[in-house]
Amino acid sequence: MKQILLVFLGGGFGSVLRFIISKWLNNSENGIPYGTFAANIIGSLLIGIILGLAAKNETLSQSQTLLLATGFCGGFTTFSTFAYENHVFLKSGDFMSFAIYSVASFVVGFLAVFLGMFLVK
Repeated sequence: MKQILLVFLGGGFGSVLRFIISKWLNNSENGIPYGTFAANIIGSLLIGIILGLAAKNETLSQSQTLLLATGFCGGFTTFSTFAYENHVFLKSGDFMSFAIYSVASFVVGFLAVFLGMFLVK
């Protein structure tokens, strides 16, 4: 039960922060979802750091890892919103934004995870 509570609390905080960032950064004029992109990249960097610390001499406990990686990063990042925003790009015929947003999200997201892991070495 403790593990479920930790994931629940971390996920709640992550979701609220993502909501705030999306409200602040998403651009309704041109439809580019900078907030979702930022949340996914920051979350990728954070999960790299968190899991890097957890692996490095067991710096983080299993409870801390559940709270931060599974809970917070899981709530903060969002694949479902990313998929929906790409659906909107495709439906509107904006193939360039679709391609740039998709490729940038994957490439920069992976690089952010690797950077996070590298930073804690």
